Amino acid sequence: MGTSILSTLTSMSPMALAVLVALAVLSVWSLAISGERLFVLLRARRQSLAFARSADEPMRQGQIRMAIEAARKYPASHLGRIVTAGLTTFEKKSVTRPAPEAIEAAARPVERSILSTTAELGRGIGGLATIATTAPFIGLFGTVVGIIHAFSSIAMSGAGGLAAVSAGIAEALVTTAFGLFVAIPAAWMFNVLTHRIARLGIEMDNVASELRDLFSERGGESHAS
Repeated sequence: MGTSILSTLTSMSPMALAVLVALAVLSVWSLAISGERLFVLLRARRQSLAFARSADEPMRQGQIRMAIEAARKYPASHLGRIVTAGLTTFEKKSVTRPAPEAIEAAARPVERSILSTTAELGRGIGGLATIATTAPFIGLFGTVVGIIHAFSSIAMSGAGGLAAVSAGIAEALVTTAFGLFVAIPAAWMFNVLTHRIARLGIEMDNVASELRDLFSERGGESHAS
C-alpha cells in the first residue's frame, strides 16, 4: 500500500504536486487554528467558572470593588471582562450622576465589551470556513489536472489501455480525496467552535442582564438614601 502511494506521488505531474502542497498547507493551517481556538475557549471557560465562584457573593452583597478585583484575577475570563467594564463605569458615574444616567452610562461599555470579546473569541475561525469551502475545489482542480495527464499519456503512447491512463486517474483520485480530507475536518471544527462561541455569548448576555439588575438595585438604594 505504501509503495503504491509512493509510486503514485512520484509519477504525478508538477501541477498535481503543487495542488497537494497547497492542500497540505491548508491542512496545517486548519489544525493550527482549531488547536489554538480550542485552547483559548477552554481557558476562557475555566477562568470564568473560577471567577463566578469568587465573585458571586460580592455581587450579591453589592460589593462592587471586591467583584472588580475578583475579575482582574482572571484576565482570560469572558465574564470577568463584562463585569469589569460594567462595574468600573458604574462605580465612577454613580458618584457624579443621578442613578438612571449612571445605569445607562454603565450599560454602554457592557455592550461594547460583549461585542469585542465575542469578536476576539471568534478570531481566526473564519479561516476554517474558507478552508472548508475552498479545499474541495482545489482538489477538484487537481482532478482536472489528473484527467489531463491521463489524456496526455494516451496521446503520447497512441494507445488507450489501462496502463496508459492509470497514472493520470490515480493522480486525479488522490487530489480529490486529499481535498475532502482537508475540507471535512475544517468544516466540522468550524461548526464546533461556532457553537461554543455562541454558548459563551449567551453566558455574557446573562451576566449583562444580572449587571443591569444590580445597577438598578444600587441606583434604588442611592435614591432612597
